[in-house]
Amino acid sequence: MFRAQTSWFAQNPLGKHGSVAIADVDGDGQFELLIARADGPNRALKFAGGQLRDLAPPLVADPDRSTLAIIAADIDGDGNEELYLLNSPESGPDRLLKRGLDGQWFDLLERPEYRALQGWNSHGGAAIDRRGVGRYGLFLTHREDAPRFLEQGPDRVLVEIARSLGFDRPIPAAGILAAPLHGSSTDLICSAERGANALYRNRGDGGFEDVANRGLEEDGDSGRGIAVFDADGDGRFDLFLGHADGPHRLMIRQTDGTWRDRATPSLAFPSALTAVVAADFDNDGVEELFLANGGERNRLFRISNTVEMLDAQEAAEPDSHATGAAVADLDGDGVLELIVSHDGQPPAIYKSRASAGNGWLRVRPLTRFGAPARGATVKAFAHGRTLVRTIDGGSGYRCQMEPVAHFGLGRTLQVEWVSVTWPDGAALTLPNPDVNCTYSVPFPRG
Repeated sequence: MFRAQTSWFAQNPLGKHGSVAIADVDGDGQFELLIARADGPNRALKFAGGQLRDLAPPLVADPDRSTLAIIAADIDGDGNEELYLLNSPESGPDRLLKRGLDGQWFDLLERPEYRALQGWNSHGGAAIDRRGVGRYGLFLTHREDAPRFLEQGPDRVLVEIARSLGFDRPIPAAGILAAPLHGSSTDLICSAERGANALYRNRGDGGFEDVANRGLEEDGDSGRGIAVFDADGDGRFDLFLGHADGPHRLMIRQTDGTWRDRATPSLAFPSALTAVVAADFDNDGVEELFLANGGERNRLFRISNTVEMLDAQEAAEPDSHATGAAVADLDGDGVLELIVSHDGQPPAIYKSRASAGNGWLRVRPLTRFGAPARGATVKAFAHGRTLVRTIDGGSGYRCQMEPVAHFGLGRTLQVEWVSVTWPDGAALTLPNPDVNCTYSVPFPRG
């Protein structure tokens, strides 16, 4: 399936690389590849002239801290995403970075008025617009304590309000996914490393309730990567729950709202999973599921009516120690790249060998402020099928995919319609969109 794009890296040193995220760091409207690093500077790689070059500003690079993950979200509604850096306790507290009007980055949490928010070290997190207003909060987990929820209050001051929203029990999880599972509002799913999982359903009023007891609670250990996609073709989201040392699960949503495991033996077979990505890499109209593993071969599956294990070819990486993975179309050719980070090895980028001749369509929803509308749902109807995607606010394992809905179309040359639904329920339909192109869709006015 995959071939390596090693020539893309202008420089690609060894290092303890961690999670992967996709965001616009320099404000030019194009996305960069962010890779967290524990033993040196974080990286913000921009594709230009056929190569990826590091443009990370000093505060984003943050070479003196050990960064576990980077989360992008427009917290203050200015149309630009801030960056939250999760750092290890030994190296210093987390940072919340903002790009000022002069283009320079600064740490919001260093301001004196935020003394109560300083000194945090988060284990995992995701971005979520819980009220559908276009301003995002940060859901942040801890190894021992209850989660925190950081957002801007009515007076535009940052506040921590987790307990008032229903996040009151410890949930040690770095596999966190933000997705609309029960409607247009964004829900939160936590794959616990010990104890029970959590599925926090957004009640629509900005508060949450844990409904994992409908089949997702899985009271056990070693929860890791988590992905959302339509596994059975019914137009609704299903879940993949991966584990570090136990069987993986493919959780299918039932008509009564419960979840049932439909993983085949080959998909469930335990592996040292560190990250997972669901995407249509070859543009054939069916999403693949990539399982990144530490110290053993990575795996690739195609899931439609059946589960088929595929040959990942160069992306199998039999001797690697994968730590994170994400997906993006970095070169803008309509074919997704798979990015895999490693511990003690350089990151790698892979591209499908089998995409030639297949059509595609990409949709980029925006908030009312012009930022990526993370948590929006995008559907496309083509050739008698409804394809569904969500704009990622957090998934995989401490990762964020690109905030674009990517649809592979196979040999289909016509799409009847595309619809976008934002977290507040606002919706817009585009009839008969052209294929092999990208649409930016502003938030509907009036």
